Amino acid sequence: MRIVELRSDTFTLPTEEMLEAIRHAKLGNDGYGEDPTVNRLEDMAAEMLGMEDALLVTSGTQGNLVSLLAQTSPGEEVILGRNSHIFLFEMGSMAFIAGLMAHIIDDSSGFLDPEDVEAAIRSDFELFPKTSLVCMENTHMMAGGIAVTPEQIKAVKDVVEAHNLRLYLDGARIFNAAVALGVDVKAFTRNVDSVMFCLSKGLCCPVGSLVVGDSDFIKRARRFRTMVGGTMRQAGIIAAAGIVALEKMIDRLREDHENARRLAEGLAKIDGLKIDLSKVQTNIVYVDISGLNVDAERLVRMLKERGIKTTSLTKSSLRMVTHKDVSREDIDYVVETMEQLVEHIQEKSCSEG
Repeated sequence: MRIVELRSDTFTLPTEEMLEAIRHAKLGNDGYGEDPTVNRLEDMAAEMLGMEDALLVTSGTQGNLVSLLAQTSPGEEVILGRNSHIFLFEMGSMAFIAGLMAHIIDDSSGFLDPEDVEAAIRSDFELFPKTSLVCMENTHMMAGGIAVTPEQIKAVKDVVEAHNLRLYLDGARIFNAAVALGVDVKAFTRNVDSVMFCLSKGLCCPVGSLVVGDSDFIKRARRFRTMVGGTMRQAGIIAAAGIVALEKMIDRLREDHENARRLAEGLAKIDGLKIDLSKVQTNIVYVDISGLNVDAERLVRMLKERGIKTTSLTKSSLRMVTHKDVSREDIDYVVETMEQLVEHIQEKSCSEG
């Protein structure tokens, strides 16, 4: 049976070149700043994003956490989207570990409205928590992988700067955004104070993310990485794959976007499925199945029986994510299988009705 893994681009396997780079990596103790491969990767990341310094962390979630810790104090408030990854999918670590309050605003479009950000910033009334940080996400996962434009980031930055706050970008898939919009990644980062991006999603590394910003921020983030147990030793075996990713894997993200578009257009033609094609900009496809008489979890199980692994984040939708290990032929198989499955579901529904 053909197996098509669409649950996440975190299922990507490292390339042979990455595995060779890992095998031959020059190693040292990164806890002492002496792993040459880690140092090279961090220098590359800082240069690519136009910032002073960078820090290798184990995951995007850890990167977001240490970035929040390094830019705030307990009891302060952070403005972020109600559908953001930090708010929804990181187990409340900003509250439990960082001691921060979340002031959530609408981000259903994939970006923050500057007027909403302005309205959310607290005055200095002594009984209010202090607003210290604004967080954006790019690409925005829950909005369908939408790429937030540099202009949209700049509009928020203008508000943030006027209030002497900091702007943080959860850029887990920032290179997807850069490829989709055809711009240099620096176009996104020039108007933020700090950013995190993942190596282990579409860039295909087995482990790792990078936090990037000015040197003082990275110094603080490094201390907090230690606090949450993130100090690594011969981490060059992780960094070696990251170097290959930054050198070789960014441009190929375009293939993932093309496959996602092919998938979305194919599924959109199936009666009972709805897809907002305007939101299919990168490698994430959300499929509205509310027109079918079936629960999303049940449909996930039915697809799995046919070798297609996907996931549901609501009772009426599926999420499918394309990546290096999903081919054009896999996409066609998914569309064909889904068409047959939907026809079966509709026929059964009619017979039961």
